[in-house]
Amino acid sequence: MEFTHFDENGKSRMVDVTDKSVTAREATATGYISMKRETLERILDNKIFKGNVFEVARVAGIMGVKQTSSLIPMCHPLNISSVDIDFIPEMENSRVKISVTVKLSGKTGVEMEALTGVSIAALTIYDMCKAVDKEMVISDVKLIEKKGGKSGHFVRSDND
Repeated sequence: MEFTHFDENGKSRMVDVTDKSVTAREATATGYISMKRETLERILDNKIFKGNVFEVARVAGIMGVKQTSSLIPMCHPLNISSVDIDFIPEMENSRVKISVTVKLSGKTGVEMEALTGVSIAALTIYDMCKAVDKEMVISDVKLIEKKGGKSGHFVRSDND
């Protein structure tokens, strides 16, 4: 296994994708934000004073996807064609599952963009609700599936 973000002299570099083929690429990542039951109930009842938590977090997640190359040093700027963000409340666990799917036609994958989208959406939920619950926990941010490119189709084996 070679490290692609370093040249033969150990200097950092952005991977050269010039000769790679353009293919359809897709990645889905998920993560959770756990909170007090009262906090989740307030989100679902739209009783958080800063506004509609899920819609603000959805916009933030999309913005995060689009800004990934500005945040992660070796990521290529990409022409994202689609971002889909879902919030799945789990009352029994007092948490919200965040799922982000990113698509494009390009020369490099969108795994980092999907992971960034989940992270930014979760951080936005935290920011919007921290006045009522400072003990929220963001966890289990992970790649679930990716399609396209040289490495082909990947599906996480412990997908939950």
